[in-house]
Amino acid sequence: MTDDSTPADIDGGADEGAQLGPDSNLEAMLDALQAENSAMKDQMLRVAADAENAKRRAEREANDARAYAIQKFARDLLGVADNLSRALQHTPGGEDQAVKNFVLGIEMTEKELLGAFERNGLKKVDPAKGAKFDPNLHQAMMEQPAADVEPGAVIQVMQAGYELMGRIVRPALVVVAAKGSGAGGEVGATVDTKA
Repeated sequence: MTDDSTPADIDGGADEGAQLGPDSNLEAMLDALQAENSAMKDQMLRVAADAENAKRRAEREANDARAYAIQKFARDLLGVADNLSRALQHTPGGEDQAVKNFVLGIEMTEKELLGAFERNGLKKVDPAKGAKFDPNLHQAMMEQPAADVEPGAVIQVMQAGYELMGRIVRPALVVVAAKGSGAGGEVGATVDTKA
C-alpha cells in the first residue's frame, strides 16, 4: 500500500478482481483437481489390478509347487517300478513253494507301488499298438517299417512313460512306423518309374 492510495481505492480494486478473477480461477482449479482426481483413480485401479494379479500368480505358483512337489521323488521311484516289472517278466518256473511266495511278494509290492502312484496323481502313459505318435507324451527311439499300422503310429512300447497331473514326468519310449510303410501299402514296395 502506498501513501497516495486510500482504503477505498484498495477495496475498489479488490472488488474488480473479485468480479473477474475468482470464477475463472476457481473453474481452472476445479478442472485441474478433477483431472488429478481422474489420474489418481486410474492409478489406483492399476495398482489394485497389479496387486490382484500378483496375488493370483502367487496362489497359482503355490498350488503348482504343492501339486508337483513329488515330481522328482516320483521320477526316482519310476526306476523301482520298472525293475519290479522286469523281475516279474522273468520269473523262474517250477513248483518250488519258496519261489512262488517270492514271486507273489514281488507282485504285491508292484501292485502297491502302482496303487500309490495312482493315489498321488501319477498315471502311466502306455500307448497301444497303432496309436498315433504324440511328441508331447512319447519319445521315438527308432523307426521301423510296419505293414499292420499307419506311418507315424506306435509299433511297440519299449518303456512306459508317466505323467503327473497332466505334466509329463517321463515320456514313453516307443518304436514308430516309418513313413512309406503302413496298412495301405506293402513294406518295401517299389515305385514304377516307367509309367
